[in-house]
Amino acid sequence: MDGRDLVRSVKAVGSAGAARGVRTLRAAWRRRRADAAGLAPRGAERARVPGQVRGAEPGPGGGTVRFARSELRIAVAVNGAVFWAWDGAGPGPSYALAGPGPEPDPRAVLEPDKDGGWRVVAERVTVAVSRHGAVEVCTPGGVTLRRDLPPRWWEPAGGGPARWMQRSQVAADARFFGLGARASGSRLRDGTYRLWNTGAGRAAGPGGDQCHLTMPVQLVVADAGTHLVFHDSSWDGTLTLREGREGAGSGHDRAGSCELRMDGGPLRCWVMAGTPARVLTAWSALTGPAALPPVWALGHHHLWSGSGGEEEVRRIVAGHQEHRLPLDAVHLGAGHQDGCRAFTVDQEGFPKLPVLADELRRNGVRLVSVVDPAVCAAPGHAVYDGGTAGDVFVREASGRLVRGAARPGEAVFPDFTDAGVRAWWGGLYAERLAQGFSGFWHDLDEPTSFAAFGEPTLPRSARHSLEGRGGDHREAHNVYALCMAGAAHEGLRALLPQERPFVFSRSGWAGVQRYAAAWSGDVTAGWPALRASLSSVVGLGLCGVPFAGADVGGPDGTGSPELYLRWWQLGAYLPLFRTRAGARAGCREPWEFGPEVLQAVRGALLERRRLLPYFVTLAHLARRTGAPMVRPLWWGAPEDRVLRECEDAFLLGDCLLVAPVLAPGAGPRAVRLPRGRWYDTVTERAYEGPARVLIDAPLSRIPVLARAGAVLPVRGADGGLELEVWAPARGRTGGGVVVRDAGDGWDEPVVERCAVHWREGRPVVEWEGEDGAGAPPCPVRVRGCGGPGAQT
Repeated sequence: MDGRDLVRSVKAVGSAGAARGVRTLRAAWRRRRADAAGLAPRGAERARVPGQVRGAEPGPGGGTVRFARSELRIAVAVNGAVFWAWDGAGPGPSYALAGPGPEPDPRAVLEPDKDGGWRVVAERVTVAVSRHGAVEVCTPGGVTLRRDLPPRWWEPAGGGPARWMQRSQVAADARFFGLGARASGSRLRDGTYRLWNTGAGRAAGPGGDQCHLTMPVQLVVADAGTHLVFHDSSWDGTLTLREGREGAGSGHDRAGSCELRMDGGPLRCWVMAGTPARVLTAWSALTGPAALPPVWALGHHHLWSGSGGEEEVRRIVAGHQEHRLPLDAVHLGAGHQDGCRAFTVDQEGFPKLPVLADELRRNGVRLVSVVDPAVCAAPGHAVYDGGTAGDVFVREASGRLVRGAARPGEAVFPDFTDAGVRAWWGGLYAERLAQGFSGFWHDLDEPTSFAAFGEPTLPRSARHSLEGRGGDHREAHNVYALCMAGAAHEGLRALLPQERPFVFSRSGWAGVQRYAAAWSGDVTAGWPALRASLSSVVGLGLCGVPFAGADVGGPDGTGSPELYLRWWQLGAYLPLFRTRAGARAGCREPWEFGPEVLQAVRGALLERRRLLPYFVTLAHLARRTGAPMVRPLWWGAPEDRVLRECEDAFLLGDCLLVAPVLAPGAGPRAVRLPRGRWYDTVTERAYEGPARVLIDAPLSRIPVLARAGAVLPVRGADGGLELEVWAPARGRTGGGVVVRDAGDGWDEPVVERCAVHWREGRPVVEWEGEDGAGAPPCPVRVRGCGGPGAQT
């Protein structure tokens, strides 16, 4: 136990009582004792580099280049993705990949290169390997996108996993994005970022680098092109980034640089190059398509975390109905459980939970349950007894069960890296379904301690199955939540094969989108945290997790009414839209902030409801193409350096530009516009981009602009589908796609297209649907015909 543990434990004693503090102290001591006994000290280490090249051997998609002290395997896939790995490592086993990986490109050729090196030449990319082991990824025209210097390993003299370091260089103008749900900004500035899922010691904000959901995925955007790089190792590590600098006059450019250090695992990497859309499509093909949520999950969610039981939940729902605030789901926190124990119900507060769930469902409201991985270590608790009998819980290296401090008290933890344990855990959701729950929210699944947030729960020496390979928590920690989400998703599919599971998780790793949506965790209630909410959602989308969101208002409700309202207005345009309230959270309901805030909140909710068909379409497109629903402004023009620097606005699909208000004070708000014509969706005034314009942002709304030529599927006044068409500029055309979803189930709907062009002085819409081309099968509303600066 070190000083950090002691400080956290003392805080726990002061804030939550002596019993919780004693549990935290005991758990920290056990953890340190287990690691001291189960992990050998590293001792002396031998440094190693690849050495000089010795030869090469062709293989599928490329081949193997042999060096004096290592070998490098390179394979280019048919979709242009590049895989390379040192020391004989292959693509698998990997928790990130959805399968064995893409087929190698039979046309890729391994051939000698200059200065004694080798290169793999393919249609979309060229990979050059120097005689010392540097790897360059180049465009077909020969422009270098990335240069990885020869790696270095440090191997314990007594045996054990080797640490390694990989330094890389990118263009001087390149900007870095990704690494998961980073609160510091969607664009990653100079600094060191840790790659270890961590429960923040406090509510997360833009300061610091604690992150619930990390992944070693970088998206690098430069004039020469965009590329994504994924280092497939789930071990603890750090990534140090330094942006480059272009020389002025006769000065030399300073390349951007990355330095990745990992505590273990294979040194293997995937690189995908092309436009942002092509890169994300290739990444989705590699890691699997995003889980498609049921339509109700794209609506308004509300977290209740107070006291009062069933009647309080009914009061909350009735309040939304009374104030005409659309509501689609109510989330119940651990307070609805018996002593915070997983898969139980507090019979005193919720004596007839299935009846309540059925009553709410008839009113269009679903119930969502929190699920923690911690299982109360109490004989008589059905989950604990069943898990003990099946030997499903994580053990120390000595063979003893790992016991940690968690929400229900002393707890044990399932080993989700074992397929049998995942199947057992997935079957437990039958109890939740019987209680009437329709969705599931995974919390504290890093896993982390509830007694002292930020405190790791499992010792690094804890043993895991890792699909039969065997290993410890150093390798399993980052994929723990991913495997838990997979257990829930597959279990729910087996229990309700006709319905799409809805699971969202606080933590995860590369590939988590196959099973769950993502939630940013608790964030501080302040203006910087509002910006951090947007950053985390944009960052997750660029890492292949399109369905994500953040709690509106933060966990403690200490913000001002203006902050609360601006958070609602941002949340209404994010894929996962969840608000929160409750006595324990300290948050108020929207009608408690006064009539002005209530009216503006109602407007944001009604607009979300109106745009629901558009969100459904974006969810289907994200599943099919990997394109994020929330996109940075540079998405369609990565060569625009000004847009690369813009982090205070985003694109919602191809059609809408949303400029949330991220600072106090109502008034005109500066908005950076990409190229083309854009219409203010309220005033219908047209603006020409690229430009920086001022748009009014009163408390009643935030600026939202529609791209000229866009076709938005929206909900009409009668509840049916309607097409909202924004007139293209004179002489130009437009269009869009529509996906009509039945609401649930696995039938693949048809992607229907429509085109817009001018005819006889007015915009005309032509539909290309299942039955061929013709007139649209639904009402059409054309907007924005007044031209630049006009009001209509």
